[in-house]
Amino acid sequence: MLVEDIKKDTAKKMEISLSALRTEFGKVRSGRAHAGLFDQIQVDYYGTVTPLNQIANISVLDAQTLSVSPWDKQLVPIVDKTIRDSDLGLNPAVNGDTVRVPMPALTEERRRELVKVVKTHAENCKIALRNIRRDANAQLKALMKAKTISEDEERKASESVQGLTDQSVLEVDKIFATKEADLLSV
Repeated sequence: MLVEDIKKDTAKKMEISLSALRTEFGKVRSGRAHAGLFDQIQVDYYGTVTPLNQIANISVLDAQTLSVSPWDKQLVPIVDKTIRDSDLGLNPAVNGDTVRVPMPALTEERRRELVKVVKTHAENCKIALRNIRRDANAQLKALMKAKTISEDEERKASESVQGLTDQSVLEVDKIFATKEADLLSV
């Protein structure tokens, strides 16, 4: 593997980590009901784990309420239990063939809790970025030991990987600051 391939692979992996962080942040609600809140919820559909949005119609009734209507009416209690057991902190109510999910008003305390959750996701992303950097540096050292590249080339490539890492960590901080401001605004 060439040095340029290692740098491209590292940049790609870091972008994937940032994308995963944005997805995680999208799951953390800021007080308004939106159907994307349930994108990551998986339901046991006759022995197959299936995304909720593939077995039900999810709609926004008003700014504080979501409605989930499974196409198979026997799934209503399963959907209710799955939403209740998710880490979203929601308390759904079965209403005939639909599951109504009211969004509780965010108290100051709950907002602070959500900021802590978001901060944990950001820290985990930074750890993933550092692990990607470590793996890239290990590959570069292996190339140097195999006499494929010189020490100077390895050092320059390591500096380049460090630059990618620093840039990605700054992006994580920027994404976190935006989400934190969103969560703390009333």
